[in-house]
Amino acid sequence: MRVRAFAKINLSLRVLGARPDGFHELRTIFQSIALHDTLTIRRTRGAFRLACDDPNCPPDRTNLVWRAAERMWRAAGRRGSPRGLAIDLQKRIPSSAGLGGGSSDAAAAIRALARLWRVDDARARAAGRALGADVAYFFEGGTVLGLERGDLLFPLIDRPAAAVVLVLPDFGVSTRDAYAWFDADRQRARTRAGAGADLINDLQPPVARRHRDIPRIVRALTRAGAFHASMTGSGSTVFGLFTSARAADRAARLIASSAWQTRVTKTLNRPDYQRLAGP
Repeated sequence: MRVRAFAKINLSLRVLGARPDGFHELRTIFQSIALHDTLTIRRTRGAFRLACDDPNCPPDRTNLVWRAAERMWRAAGRRGSPRGLAIDLQKRIPSSAGLGGGSSDAAAAIRALARLWRVDDARARAAGRALGADVAYFFEGGTVLGLERGDLLFPLIDRPAAAVVLVLPDFGVSTRDAYAWFDADRQRARTRAGAGADLINDLQPPVARRHRDIPRIVRALTRAGAFHASMTGSGSTVFGLFTSARAADRAARLIASSAWQTRVTKTLNRPDYQRLAGP
């Protein structure tokens, strides 16, 4: 069985404050894009195995795909550790980039294993939520409003299709660091972001103060014709939205450098996401 794990961008990410559980109260708009990893699941003998073509992707229990398999094994009413299964993970979504690759991989694994092991949808989704707040979104796709930790979801009318340029600088940003910087700079970050603005990422100002390439990339995308440009999630990827693939291709060529990789993709609406993600 083969399933796709699509990336996401955050069209908006407002951080409304700290929660008693140590997380942050969020208001975010998720948008799925066509860039994806691919998981190939096959039956085998012996203990569960995970292989990945990216040397930076750990093929062990620290990987969310491995932990998804463990949770689904238990959700299927089985004891011990997962057996009789191997997963090959082909990575195309960069890590520590704000694109949700690990969470999407986990959701894709859960969807596939729910079918193989006959786990109902409610238990499968519960397994996803237990792995992380972003995982829940990848059961939906399209344009979705996320509240609380980002896991209380309200599907929205899909935004019009757009071409997307992703700009990947030569550094990553950990989610933990980005939120710590936001907390340290909270009042300044809120003042600069503008509490009433619509498509704003509240994590962008504190990350940009530590990594000056972020505002440079936003300006470069805007000059190249993007009608909206912003950092996604906790970074480090910056995206630009364009009205056509031709305009996006041209912008990507203009912006690419030794320090900034570019990729051109497109947004996915909810029906296309659910049709292509499978199973």
